Amino acid sequence: MNRLNEQLKTLRLSHAAKALEQQQERLNTYAELDFEERLSLLLENEILNRNQTKIQRLKRQAKLRVDAEPSQLIYEEQRNLNRRQMGELLTGNYLHKHQNILITGPTGAGKTSLGCALATSACNQQCSVRYYRLTRLLDDLSAGRLDGSYQKQLQSLAGKDLLVLDDWGMETLTQEHSGYLLEVLEDRYQRSSTIVISQLPVKEWYSMIGNATVADALLDRLVHNSHRIELGGESMRKLAQTEHLE
Repeated sequence: MNRLNEQLKTLRLSHAAKALEQQQERLNTYAELDFEERLSLLLENEILNRNQTKIQRLKRQAKLRVDAEPSQLIYEEQRNLNRRQMGELLTGNYLHKHQNILITGPTGAGKTSLGCALATSACNQQCSVRYYRLTRLLDDLSAGRLDGSYQKQLQSLAGKDLLVLDDWGMETLTQEHSGYLLEVLEDRYQRSSTIVISQLPVKEWYSMIGNATVADALLDRLVHNSHRIELGGESMRKLAQTEHLE
């Protein structure tokens, strides 16, 4: 048994090795199983644990702004959050089809939490995710232009299955920043998915982009073939504070 454990660990099957030890401790439970059945249990344990480890790593790398789970979503009527639409999105089909999601609504409507819940669901499906506030992303790309890491940044962003851009439209984009953003979205167009979170209605996005030509190109890549969620209702933060006081 010691030799077998060492062999499993040498092959980096540490979860299977631990499962084998558990089988030995409970021989009465596993005595009636044949060799193939016990081996299958060991390998299944290894696979499940590896998948869970990968999911946790993907969640850390995503750097989500809030810890939001799909099961915690609130479907009150005034929020205008459709259960059927969300059920479809949470399956991840939009990721396989390389479609985007545009989330809009007033301050406090829970847009960021919704975006992060969708991102968490993507991580659970073992998709690579990265969250950014738009201003932070543009600052990083500007710095990348100066230190020579710009192309590497673009490659990294292009490789993510899902990119979440929050606080879209907080300020008008400069021509330089519009160009950076167009390069990011061009690399991702019809290859991966992007979630955009904004207080501005989609019809007002054109005015936030300084260059009209770039605006046409940007919005064509974002809005085409996208799912829209327009949240409403009272501020979720205000409601949470009221419930806490009660």
